Formats: sequence, structure tokens, C-alpha cells
Amino acid sequence: MIASAFTIVGACAHKRHSEKLEAVKNSIKFEQESKVETFANTITGDELKAIVYELSSNENEGRRTGDFGHNRACKFIKNYYMKHGIASPLGSDNYFQHIPKSFLTSDFNSSQNIVAYIKGSEFPEEVLVISAHSDHLGMKDSLVYPGADDNGSGTSAIMEIAEAFKLAEAQGFGPKRSILFLHLTGEEEGLYGSRYYIEHPIFALEKTIANLNIDMIGRVDDLHKDNPNYIYLIGSDRISTELHYISEKANNDFIHLDLDYKYNAENEPNRYYFRSDHYNFAQIGIPVIFYFNGEHNDYHQPTDTPDKLNYPLLEKRSKLIFTTAWYIANCEKRLNPEKV
Repeated sequence: MIASAFTIVGACAHKRHSEKLEAVKNSIKFEQESKVETFANTITGDELKAIVYELSSNENEGRRTGDFGHNRACKFIKNYYMKHGIASPLGSDNYFQHIPKSFLTSDFNSSQNIVAYIKGSEFPEEVLVISAHSDHLGMKDSLVYPGADDNGSGTSAIMEIAEAFKLAEAQGFGPKRSILFLHLTGEEEGLYGSRYYIEHPIFALEKTIANLNIDMIGRVDDLHKDNPNYIYLIGSDRISTELHYISEKANNDFIHLDLDYKYNAENEPNRYYFRSDHYNFAQIGIPVIFYFNGEHNDYHQPTDTPDKLNYPLLEKRSKLIFTTAWYIANCEKRLNPEKV
């Protein structure tokens, strides 16, 4: 009888948990779907391609943190935001959050994160952060490491996503919450840019509702050669159950990628969850999603060139991030930062 009672209690508890999950899923509904789709469609493979080619050009010398080439790429990103009328939260034409040499390892010069934002119309103090690192490995033995996928792809995605949100704002559909477009430095050397931002936040961290981090989304790994219509999602359910289901809903309603959670497993040996800039946000309890295409033979090689990216796929993945961000920035209630 006692064993039976425990079985009944366990079954009821499981049912209650399932019902809670179902309630979360059922509460997520996109409004103005045609508008979301319209602005998502302003993100194009051709525009992403042009940005990736510029970022990974030999003139940028592999974008090593603090070096001439990285500074040149940072100026290109800054000018892009200024050209499209996307403001800096630091005011005027100051888009650089400067990071002193003393914060980095002794081998690097001072550097900068690049920051741009769109102010929320109803809840401006609440901030969604969309991030990607702008640096790469520089040059070795006179060879340029162009970093087209790592992370020209993620950098281009943020820029196109920002432009799409700006176009929406110009037509009267600006986000209800503020969105920070954060280009981080020093990722390859140890997540320095994101750690600096967390220690010197521009917006209050308790008001930072989520971080969508993009690091390598332009290629196809060996596991998906026969089905390139995928993206790895890492961390989406580790802090906020609602964030995970928002992401799934955005994909089901608009994008239709295969969402692969292989690298989200708790004991996954590659430990990708700990290896990109989202982790510094996750450590302080901010819900995160890390978007990733997996490693390939050109990872951290001078052969990571822009001609090898799949630009229609980069477009599709960027649209997934945009639609997910749209919901987070525009839903009636702030994202629930807890697991169910």
C-alpha cells in the first residue's frame, strides 16, 4: 500500500510538471505574424555575404584583439551602425566600450567592445542583449587567419538583425524592450570582452532579460552533410524554460530549421556551453541561447575563408535569432528567468 501511495504521488507530481510545461508552451503566441515575417525577410544572404567578405578580408589581418586589423574591423562595424541610424547607448558617436591593456593578457594591446542599441518604447529599462565576438586569431607565419565563419558569420548576423529592428522601428513597430547589439573582443583569448561587460555593464544586469549569443553559424559540420537545414542550440533550457519554448515557437512558426540539442547535454565532452561569451551571462543567472553550427576542418585554420560559407543557410539562421529576439523584446510580460 505504501509503495502504491508513492507511485500515485510520483505520477501526480509528474503530471503537474507536464501540465506546467504545457501551460508555458500554450502561453507563447506571436502577434502581428505578418509584420514579424516582413521584417525578418529584410535579412538577406547577399547583405550578410558582403559583411562577411569585408570582415574576413586580408586587410583586417585576422582581427587579432588589439591589433590594427581588429581595430579596422571595429571601425567598419561602428560605421555600419552610424550609417543605418542605430544609436550608441554611450551617446554621440562613441560606440566603443574601451578595455584597458591591464584587463587583457600582457600579449595584447587595449581593445574595445562595440555597442549599439534600440531603445524600448514601453519597458526601456529592460534589455535584451544580442552578442557575437568580433575578434579572431590574427596572423601566424605570415598567414592570415580570416575567421569568416569564426566569427564573421555571427558578427554579420547581429548587424543585419539590428538593421531589421531599426526598419521596424521606422515603420512604427519598434521593440517594447531595449535591445543591445554587443560585439565582443577577446573571445578567442578567454572571453575577455564579455567578462569586462559583466564587470562594467552599460545597462543594469538585473534588468538584462536574456543573452542571445552567436558564434559560428555560416557552415555545415560533418554530422549534417546530408541535412544542412539545422542549427545547434546550447543552453536554451538551462536557466529559463520559457526561453527554450520561445525559441521553439519562433522556429516552428517562421523558420523550420532542425534544432539540434546534441551539444546541450550536461556532460557533453566538448563543453561548448562554457566556451563562448554567453557563459559569462549565464554564470550570473541571465538566460542564454548559444547559436552554433559545429566545428569543421577549417576551424581555427587559415582556410576559414568567406567563399566556404552557406549564405542562404546563414540567412535562415539569422532569421531564427531575429524572430526569437522579436518575441522576447515585444511580449507583454518580461521573460520568466526560471526553470519550470
